[in-house]
Amino acid sequence: MQSIRFSRLEMLFSLKSFAGAMLALYLASRAGLPRPFWAFMTAYIVAHPLAGNVRSKALYRFVGTLLGCAATVVLIPALSAAPELLTLALALWTGLCLYLSLLDRSARSYVFLLAGYSAALIGFPLVEAPAAMFDTAVARVQEIGLGILCASLVHSLVLPASLAPSLLALIDRALGDARRWMSDLLGDGLAHADGARMAADRQRLALDITQLRLLSTHVPFDTGNLRWTAGAIRAMQDRLSALTPTLSAIEDRLEALKVAEGKVPADIASALGRHMGWIAPQEASLPATATAAAIDEARVAFRALADGPASSPWIRALRIDLAVRLEELVREWAACIGLRTDIDAGLAGSAMPRQRAAALGQKVLHRDRGLALRSAATAVLATCACCAVWIATAWPSGSAAAMSAAVFCSFFATMDDPVPAMHKFVAALLWSLPVSVFCVLVVMPLARDFGMLALCIAPFFLLVGCYIARPASSLAALGMFFGVAGTLALQDTANADLPSLLNSNLALILGAVAAARITALVRSVGSDWSARRIRRATSLDLAELASRPQDASARDAYAGRMLDRIALLAPRTAPGAGEEARADALLALRDLRMGADIATLQQWRRSLPAEAVGRLLADSARAFRAQAAGAPRRDEPLLPQIDRLLLDAVHGDPAQPDSAAIAALVGFRRNLFPAAHGALHP
Repeated sequence: MQSIRFSRLEMLFSLKSFAGAMLALYLASRAGLPRPFWAFMTAYIVAHPLAGNVRSKALYRFVGTLLGCAATVVLIPALSAAPELLTLALALWTGLCLYLSLLDRSARSYVFLLAGYSAALIGFPLVEAPAAMFDTAVARVQEIGLGILCASLVHSLVLPASLAPSLLALIDRALGDARRWMSDLLGDGLAHADGARMAADRQRLALDITQLRLLSTHVPFDTGNLRWTAGAIRAMQDRLSALTPTLSAIEDRLEALKVAEGKVPADIASALGRHMGWIAPQEASLPATATAAAIDEARVAFRALADGPASSPWIRALRIDLAVRLEELVREWAACIGLRTDIDAGLAGSAMPRQRAAALGQKVLHRDRGLALRSAATAVLATCACCAVWIATAWPSGSAAAMSAAVFCSFFATMDDPVPAMHKFVAALLWSLPVSVFCVLVVMPLARDFGMLALCIAPFFLLVGCYIARPASSLAALGMFFGVAGTLALQDTANADLPSLLNSNLALILGAVAAARITALVRSVGSDWSARRIRRATSLDLAELASRPQDASARDAYAGRMLDRIALLAPRTAPGAGEEARADALLALRDLRMGADIATLQQWRRSLPAEAVGRLLADSARAFRAQAAGAPRRDEPLLPQIDRLLLDAVHGDPAQPDSAAIAALVGFRRNLFPAAHGALHP
């Protein structure tokens, strides 16, 4: 049972949403638009507690609506003589737009989502009356545009809530999780590593980085100075992504040294213990987190570890690897802290330094084309099924069922199993039916002026708005809202009667039920199925990295994508999975390191024997492709190849290969053959 006590922010959101919606309704009514409640409903749809999110949703929704209307204007005149083909074309357009929306996991996906179901909302009622096509499409664009404008004005001008506090808190949390992981690893972890604690550190950081990438898409629309820091925020995402495989590799190499030597060598433990100041938070003795002197001292000390005592070529290679990773860790952490300082300066109004490297942004996020195609096919099938019943029975309200199926399939498509949420939404629609009947048949005829109408509908919409702002109840509250506002928008409230009202609401509910049933048959997948798809995509990425030389951004892009996958895997493997979930997380982390090492080896391959490196990478690519195809990964021949390259690199030509190439080879060996603790074999 949800509490009826609301916070100040929840009440403020509800008041602003209602004010924007009523302003839109008033202007639409005064302009003589045919369905002014479309403007009212749109103002609520684009509402959000943060002003930047409202403005980005407003822009993307308007562009999507224009695209949907354009599709309607093109399709209806061309296919109006064949209603069956027209309904099929509208269903296919909805499916295509949904597919594109699911591939773009950013705020821009809203454009494609709206383009799809806007065409369904406008087009299906016009299948039987194509002559009104152009006027209806123009009216919908005007009504929706008016709702968008009013909501944007109210949320931007009346006590606007900036994205800055939420985003800065997320950045600081990510930096704090990274700092905690470093402290756990380089401090207490040298003596007695707490695997569960460091696993939690890794998982939190991966989730933070993915949330930061998704939330930062709204930064250019913020109402304050935050929008000028967009470049630094995108660069921060990339630096945090690059930091993670480095930290994971250090954790693995320290463990390898413990196994090989019985403990972490004394000089390494001493150096790490003496040089921890660069990790210190801002409130500690070192101001601004780390001074340049502390950073320089740490880098010099860590670089010297490569020349420490080594009892075998393998230990020598491990020391070189560890020294490279520690120096890289200090450099990447200093870059993160510097970017955090730049963001603070930008918020204060100072000029932002230009970022030298292009930020990777949303390009690194995981995409599942197969699941997106499956979701699109589900939307097409559900919509076509409702259209078939509509055409076969000549049901006057059948178009509402087709619209409902298209919207429902689109709205819940991002979930693994959308059916439970669909059922909850349908239940809320049923609960909203008495309120809809009361509003249309009692309130609307009695409301003689706009003020009376506002007073009559205010209690319901203000209450629902507070529940929409509360995450735990938002889904059910949205169902109630759409049930009532959708009825007011779709009905001719001046001529509505009880039979037509019940008939159209029944069509909406049946369309939603049809969408849920077909989704259960075609689209719903288990979390284990999604996890296997994510792992297969990782194997294909590794094969692609090994197949051909990559540019300098390949490592960071792969790291960002793998962190996104780790964040996606976490909720799919954690519930009740126990040791299996932990094993999956460790495999994902190993794949993260593997991609970074392949990208580094590609970058420095010229410092190693070209033929041997080319053969190693080609054999690795074949092994990863076999794994992606479901066959066992045959990587046994890779171990002697790696060992020969390492022996040549450590004891070969005096013109020693770059340390980064040696580190990448060590990473290759540790990631592919973690149980191979012994000496290198020629």
